[in-house]
Amino acid sequence: MKLPFKSTTAMSVALMLLTGPAFAGIEEAKAFLDAEIGDLSTLDRAGQEAEMQWFIDAAKPYAGMEIKVVSETIDTHSYESKVLAPAFTAITGIKLTHDLIGEGDVVEKLQTQMQSGENIYDAYVNDSDLIGTHWRYQQARNLTDWMAGEGASVTNPGLDLQDYIGISFVTGPDGKVYQLPDQQFANLYWFRYDWFNDQKTKDDFKAKYGYDLGVPVNWSAYEDIAEFFTGRDMSYAGGPATGVYGNMDYGKKDPSLGWRYTDAWMSMAGMGDVGEPNGLPVDEWGIRVNEQSQPVGSCVARGGSTNDAAAVYAVTKAIEWLQKYTPPEAQGMTFSEAGPVPAQGAIAQQMFWYTAFTAASVAPGTPVMNEDGTPKWRMAPSPHGAYWQNGQKIGYQDAGSWTLMKSTPVDRAQAAWLYAQFVTSKTVDVKKAHVGLTFIRESTIQHPSFTERAPKLGGLVEFYRSPARVQWSPTGTNVPDYPKLAQLWWQNIGDAMSGAKTPQEALDSLCAEQEKVLERLERAGVQGDIGPKMNEEKDPQEWLDAPGAPVAKLENEKPQGETVSYDELIKSWQ
Repeated sequence: MKLPFKSTTAMSVALMLLTGPAFAGIEEAKAFLDAEIGDLSTLDRAGQEAEMQWFIDAAKPYAGMEIKVVSETIDTHSYESKVLAPAFTAITGIKLTHDLIGEGDVVEKLQTQMQSGENIYDAYVNDSDLIGTHWRYQQARNLTDWMAGEGASVTNPGLDLQDYIGISFVTGPDGKVYQLPDQQFANLYWFRYDWFNDQKTKDDFKAKYGYDLGVPVNWSAYEDIAEFFTGRDMSYAGGPATGVYGNMDYGKKDPSLGWRYTDAWMSMAGMGDVGEPNGLPVDEWGIRVNEQSQPVGSCVARGGSTNDAAAVYAVTKAIEWLQKYTPPEAQGMTFSEAGPVPAQGAIAQQMFWYTAFTAASVAPGTPVMNEDGTPKWRMAPSPHGAYWQNGQKIGYQDAGSWTLMKSTPVDRAQAAWLYAQFVTSKTVDVKKAHVGLTFIRESTIQHPSFTERAPKLGGLVEFYRSPARVQWSPTGTNVPDYPKLAQLWWQNIGDAMSGAKTPQEALDSLCAEQEKVLERLERAGVQGDIGPKMNEEKDPQEWLDAPGAPVAKLENEKPQGETVSYDELIKSWQ
């Protein structure tokens, strides 16, 4: 099977399709299928044409309408903007503009639309991290009711919601679906498989630490491996003689510093309660909810865990590893700047690496690729910290999802909904997944082309085909106002990173500020009977003595290091 992962350019697609409403129809669809899709689809050609014909017919009332949608800038959305949007315009006659901006800017635009009621965009690809916000404020259309009502005539009969692997992430406690997943990527452990399997390296590690070098199961082993590789001459194994580091991270005081922690670093350490897809009643933000899903506190004195011993341990270890085992320039980097660094060939492992950077790490000719196109690296589940218990969340999964605001006029929302379904349709999803490597459909993950490509993707396909993936999830419904609360994280964690505050002081400040926001929401009553209802403060020891989160400090935060063979791990997934 030929795998044409490089997409045709937007210009050539436009030329092939004679872009414009005057030409909209099945011939333009066929030209698109020939040029762009081929057999990279879970539908056969007849099925693809039938799905395209449905879009053509459903779009007729909106022909000539100019629609604007927005998403963050990642490879998947660049492909949608440059290739799929022009194709959609050519096929349906709807003039679609897909803007690409920073993730923080997307949230800001969405927040402005929520506050002003002004229709800035007709649809947003907005992280499912805002599910608690959308469910409580009821300013986003819940898609369950939309598809049965005003959106019924523009809902694809082949949509197949159950095929979306992240559908639970976009479902509120009321059982309603509020968003439609468009792309997903996980944070996983990344390591140099070639170095870890080198005999001299293995012998040297075992001689020093007394156990086998392998994928770390716990943070103790991660720390030992980080120490072992930092400053090590790896020239005998094809690596650099100098400048090798055992950890990669970032520390700039920037919005992305907050994501580093809210995106499950804390739960990986063992902060919060057990539960899938998020800890309950205390989640990975340290926010506790009552049985009615109302947030009741963030600090230990109210039953939260944002400032408990597990949280302090999480931040303390991150700072220690950043200072000891990481390139010095990483302290001034953001998420997007740090992501591609492991592919430069001097990093031995990274605890928390987003699979969105897979495309950059499989580029031919980079120091981490073999000549035959297979990677010298692999990805595996991230290790867990000393406070972690079985059944706790162990990683984050980003699920950028289509969101329709109630402030968008019905006809514009209907036209935008057609585009949201087009770019996630079974016709295009396999090809889109090959370009961006951000899986959203089970049928796509199981497509034979990914069985063929799997050896070149370092464990990505195996992970997404494994039952393990359910332990990776986005922010859950405990967070009642993501835009307001998220900005508190990077500012306070930044104080700890810079040394202006100790981790304990920074987290005490963070939980207090989170509670101020929760109290304001409670007073305003804007979220009705599902908004915050704060607990009274009491002696923190009462909460620490009770089962579950929050937790008291352990006597030993560095138990024996534990590792597992990567090849045995993969076998267990299969």
